[in-house]
Order: sequence, then C-alpha cells, then structure tokens
Amino acid sequence: MAKKQEKIEPVVLQVLPELETGGVELGTLQVATEMKKAGIKNFVASQGGRMVYDLEKQRIPHLTLPLKSKNIFTMLKNAKKLEAFIKENGINIVHARSRAPAWSAYWAAKRAGVHFVTTFHGTYRLGPWGIKKFYNRVMTYGEKVIVISNHIKQHVLKNYKTDENKLVLIHRCVDLEKFSPDKVSQERMINKIKEYNIPEDRPVLLLVGRITRWKGQHLLIEALSKLKTQDYYCIIAGDEQGRIKYLNSLKALVDKYNLNDRVCFHGKVLDVPALMMVSNIVLSTAIDPEAFGRISIEGQSLGKIVVASNIGGSLDTIEDEKNGKLFMANDAQSLADALDWALSISDAQKEKISKAGIKNAREHFTKQIMCDKTIEIYRSLLSN
Repeated sequence: MAKKQEKIEPVVLQVLPELETGGVELGTLQVATEMKKAGIKNFVASQGGRMVYDLEKQRIPHLTLPLKSKNIFTMLKNAKKLEAFIKENGINIVHARSRAPAWSAYWAAKRAGVHFVTTFHGTYRLGPWGIKKFYNRVMTYGEKVIVISNHIKQHVLKNYKTDENKLVLIHRCVDLEKFSPDKVSQERMINKIKEYNIPEDRPVLLLVGRITRWKGQHLLIEALSKLKTQDYYCIIAGDEQGRIKYLNSLKALVDKYNLNDRVCFHGKVLDVPALMMVSNIVLSTAIDPEAFGRISIEGQSLGKIVVASNIGGSLDTIEDEKNGKLFMANDAQSLADALDWALSISDAQKEKISKAGIKNAREHFTKQIMCDKTIEIYRSLLSN
C-alpha cells in the first residue's frame, strides 16, 4: 500500500520596504496575525518602523534589513541575508509586497529553492517610454500574483506579459473590529464633535485622505460651490505631508467661493471610525484611480452614504444608488449632482443604502476573507 504523502505546512516570510503606516503595511500585519492565530509559523522582513511593535506583541519575528533601498549593491546584500534567513528558519514561501524588496526576495527565494508570491498593490509608474517596466516586472514573477482590485488586474494584463491564470483577485479589507457602528462609543463621537466643532444641525460631509492633488480635494471644493443646497458642513481631513502649497491653494479656493463657514480643514485623524460616525456622507473624490480605496468600504461598514468617483477600486465596492453613489471622475458638476442627490434622498432610502453598504462590507470585504484567501494560496502552492 502506498504511503500517504505528508502534508507540508506553510512557513511564510512576508517582505516589504518598511512598517511605518499605510495599506501595504496594514495588510502585511493582518495576514501575519491571522497566520499566527492559525498556528502557521511566519516572519516579516522590512526596514522597520512603528508597526514592528504590533508584530512583537503577537510574537511574530521581524528581520530588519535596509529593504527600502533601491541601490543595487544593497539589494544584492539583502538577497544574501534573506537567503540565509530562509534556510535557517525552514521558510518555504516568500511573499513580496513592493518592488525594491521584491527583487531581493526573488533572488533569495530562487537560490533557496522556495516558492515566491507577490502582491501587486498599485499602478506603478511606467516612466517615459515605459523604461520602468523592467523594474516593475518583478511584481509579476510570483508563481501566484495577488491583485487587489479588478482595476489592478486589468493594469497588469495591459502593461505586462503575464499569464492571467496566475493572477488571483483578493480585495483589501475593512477591519470590522474597528469599523462597526457598535464598536464606536458615544463618548468617542462626542469627543470628535467637540474637537472638530461640528454643528449638530447640519449634514456633515467627510473627505479623509492625505492632502495631495490626486485625492481630489480641490475638485470637492469646486463641487461645493455648485451645490443647490447650502445646508451642510464639510470636513477635509488628512496630513499634508509637506504639501503646504497645495493646502494653501485649497484654502484660497474656499475663500474664493465664500465657503469658510461650511468647510474646515484638519490634519491627521487619529480616530477615523469616530469621525465617520458623526458624519452623514463619506467621500472618495480621487481624480486618478485608487488601487482599491479602503475609505469607501470603511464608510459602508459604518452605514454611511458613500459618494465616490467612478474609477479604480470604487467600481469593485460601490453599486450606484444601491449601496452608495458614483460620480464622473474629475467632473465637479457631476460630484455636485451626486452630493445634491445624497443630501436630498428620503430617510427610507438612506436606511436602505446604509443597510446595503453594511451588508456589502461584511459579506465581501472582511479581514477574515482577505486572510483566508491569502493563506489558501500558500497552501495550494505547497499541495501542488
């Protein structure tokens, strides 16, 4: 009788530039934590950052290397150190999440003879005449290439000679432990109302995101000047990250349209769920496609009316007038019309859209779904 083949368990190393803040970092931490809960031995390698502390709390080992560097000699040294680390720890799957560390991880995985997986997190710039394509192409070298939205999938197929069969769509997620109405206390909401001096007699519009032109803050202000209703209060919140000139241009636009009593600016938000909960409409006004657009599903999961541009990842998360509202990207009048619609619909319609948004987030975009699908990729590679 043939001996039954022993099942091989994944031992995973995730590789990324750093662990400061952002969607890539958060996704890495979420998958690492879920693997730990499932009893899967796993490691993370990066240049370090504030989120290393979160790994340490979960007792997930972290390897610190200068993985953010694009210097070829540093990348080659990183590859040697990663190869040694892979062999020392019995790692059988390397998962790369960004280009510079992906090259080091790819060379290391190849020399160590282990599986290599990538996640294509964004539409990396191709450069003039597509000269960056070679550098970017490493993200397609995975035996499986995770794409985080249909927009990213089409971008990969259009720009890189990649076998569609190895692309796996795994959407980013919303953390329902934080973004659920029952998880946000009244005290936190009251604190936000006081901190932001939010009027309680007007609908509140909220745009959260770093202050940068492609996020479309200027488009929102133009749209506000075109609204039929003047009964609203709009919060534009986010870190300007040194873009003082753009921030000042936004404030000048507010002055130009006499919107100072209806628009306010705030910096980095430390409690996004509470701020969303005291808002009525959550906005995503990007003028360039979002790779996924986490804000939309965070707003949906809290039962808010989400208004988003009809490009990028929003097309995966929003059905127009069913669980949110889409407008023509980079069109101030279309955004104004969408806001007028959102501000004028009946309470019954608001409740219907709110419930549909919550249902959408919980059925398709949870942390558990994202992590389970990722772990399934690891297991499928080893079973083959």
